[in-house]
Amino acid sequence: MFGSAIKYFIKMKISLSVACLFLLPFCLQSQSLILKDGWKIKTGDDMAWARPEYDDSGWKAIQPARVFETQGFEGYDGYAWYRLKFFLPSSLKEKSHLKESLNIFLGKIDDADITYLNGVEIGRTGRLDNDPKGYETEWQKDRNYTLPANHPALHWDADNVLAVRMDDANGGGGMWNGTPQVAFLDLIDYVRMDALTHAFELLPGRMTKTVLFSNTYNKPIKGIFTVEINQNGGIIPYSRELLTLEASSVFEKKIPLSDSLHGIVQITFAEQETGKQLRAAQEIPYILTPPEAPAPKINTPEVYGCRPGAPFQFYIAATGTTPMTYDASNLPMGLTLDKTTGIITGSIPEEGTYRVLLKVKNARGEVSKNFRIEAGRGIALTPPMGWNSWNCWGLSVSDAKVRASANAMVQSGLMRHGWTYINIDDGWEAPERAADGTMVTNDKFPDMKDLSGYLHGLGLKLGIYSSPGPRTCGGFLGSYQHEQQDADSYKDWGIDYLKYDWCSYGSIAPQNPSLDDYKKPYFVMRDALANTGRDIVYSLCQYGMGNVWEWGHEVGGNVWRTTGDIEDTWESLKNIGFAQETPASFNGPWYGFGDPDMLVVGMVGWSDQLHQSRLTPSEQYTHITLWSLLSAPLMIGCDMSKMDAFTYNLLSNDEVIAIDQDPLGKPPKRVKNDENLQVWVKPLSDGSQAVGVFNMKAELQEIDLKWSDIGLKTPQIYRDLWRQKGKIAGQSIKLRLPAHGCALYKISG
Repeated sequence: MFGSAIKYFIKMKISLSVACLFLLPFCLQSQSLILKDGWKIKTGDDMAWARPEYDDSGWKAIQPARVFETQGFEGYDGYAWYRLKFFLPSSLKEKSHLKESLNIFLGKIDDADITYLNGVEIGRTGRLDNDPKGYETEWQKDRNYTLPANHPALHWDADNVLAVRMDDANGGGGMWNGTPQVAFLDLIDYVRMDALTHAFELLPGRMTKTVLFSNTYNKPIKGIFTVEINQNGGIIPYSRELLTLEASSVFEKKIPLSDSLHGIVQITFAEQETGKQLRAAQEIPYILTPPEAPAPKINTPEVYGCRPGAPFQFYIAATGTTPMTYDASNLPMGLTLDKTTGIITGSIPEEGTYRVLLKVKNARGEVSKNFRIEAGRGIALTPPMGWNSWNCWGLSVSDAKVRASANAMVQSGLMRHGWTYINIDDGWEAPERAADGTMVTNDKFPDMKDLSGYLHGLGLKLGIYSSPGPRTCGGFLGSYQHEQQDADSYKDWGIDYLKYDWCSYGSIAPQNPSLDDYKKPYFVMRDALANTGRDIVYSLCQYGMGNVWEWGHEVGGNVWRTTGDIEDTWESLKNIGFAQETPASFNGPWYGFGDPDMLVVGMVGWSDQLHQSRLTPSEQYTHITLWSLLSAPLMIGCDMSKMDAFTYNLLSNDEVIAIDQDPLGKPPKRVKNDENLQVWVKPLSDGSQAVGVFNMKAELQEIDLKWSDIGLKTPQIYRDLWRQKGKIAGQSIKLRLPAHGCALYKISG
């Protein structure tokens, strides 16, 4: 949730120029007035602060590109005002190609704002907590407020005062991400070129890239549309044509491509009158995982934990031609198997280790696998795998979207690879509790118990979200002082997973929390969950504060967030993923697993406005490879109903998933680490080792990896897990890794 990334760590730093390529309606390519210096801030709320004549000489100076929590306001939540006095020269108009509309760009604001210019409201984003419609965060949106050049609030060749009234629900707060500026809109600023909404369409022998254009101007705009292919630094011209974007229109441009192409597609739209450009570049996706075989294959982890007496549900994940029949020899008393669905249900009455032989059969053959059920020693003995609503839907999640995601998990076939949890994040709670204090769902979730039953009938499990504080990160009701009531509701609804997000508990805890303060609320919910008698995976979400990996197990956690929120950028992926060696060193099946956050592959967006992940295909391979080596929980964050062929292929490689689900649960060691290359080695339960090789450079790198350099004997038998091919290597292995790409091997010498 944004309660961590935006409010504590702020990893995403997208420059305005990059954002213009894909996301913003205005790129401000005209002459600009930069509003970087001179900003002031005051906490509290007084409408007099909007007036230009107000004396703010006693206010504190602040930088507008970083949240205020990092500038001396740690722990502050609530209202604050920013003010800036600036001179607006008429020369700005004279130097601009168009002179119609002036845009004021304020970056992002955590969480909601109303902005005034010389005492006149010029725009608002989100809703403040006193809004009749209720509070609504809009932390992820850029503030672009546009005025006609003759607007009476604009004082030309004179001083002007911007006043920003903002409301921070919790955490970071205030302005961030982007330098405020003022500029006249040029023709190019009315054009949006969106290369992210649609993924590459991969078809036999060909592929298609779709680019969306919109023209919000009241006249047609013409430009040269150019496509080039960058192959290892060499530029190959592909196509060039004149495009006319009709007035106030949306235009879809399809680019046919050969499936033999590799490298980066570079797209340019150069507006004809001024020559100003929009540019986009995307790496062409490449498929590594071979097609699924028709013969049956069991993909279930080797071990599963449960508590005696708790309701038991387990799905035997298996691929192969359907229909299939399932069998399980030596099931413990109290469990039954549906041989047509592969779903095991019931309850185990006594503690113990139960060794079961699973069998799956179809028209192409039969396969078996040893399977161990541990009753009484803990749950989540391998990292949970599934889907979470936050990275795609944010607060707009609904019952319908959750059901659609569950259906897509089944129909796509991902469920057959072990993906079983469907987790609802923030945004499901009603504004108020029932009269007896019971938590109530909002209108988007009419019947949580019915939803749970629907998912369980598919063989899936349902997760939910709350906070130990009075409010969640999204401003909804938390569990503070209602922990047992909420846990009992989870039991009644049939919940299988709880993500418990620190959020507003920061207002309950002391200003400088001790280790005991960090633990306290998680102990409370641990006991409440234990009292339900239901197996509910307990996910601690508090961003790694107090080195949670050292004590998460003590408070009952099964998994724990070790960092702030991830974003779909290389910098975010790199800064989070490659900083996990120490947190992951505590991982283990009887202890728990560090969680470096959910996956950012496929269609994401944190709202109803989704886009294709900004990670390149190579970076997405690195993402899944590193998370698997770390034994991290694997929670898909994309819109499952819009999953393209590349994303499915990325998430359905059973040999890669098996590294994450290895029952030994040992952490990896980073054996090589420099600015160009990292190598991680992880011991596996069968005595072999997984080796991940990562290209940290932003260009292709040729690597001669000597086994002796990473502490391994030679020669080695190795298997390329992404391509599922085995070889014998002598003293070394030669690699060609694309920019930010990787390789993953299983080594047995």
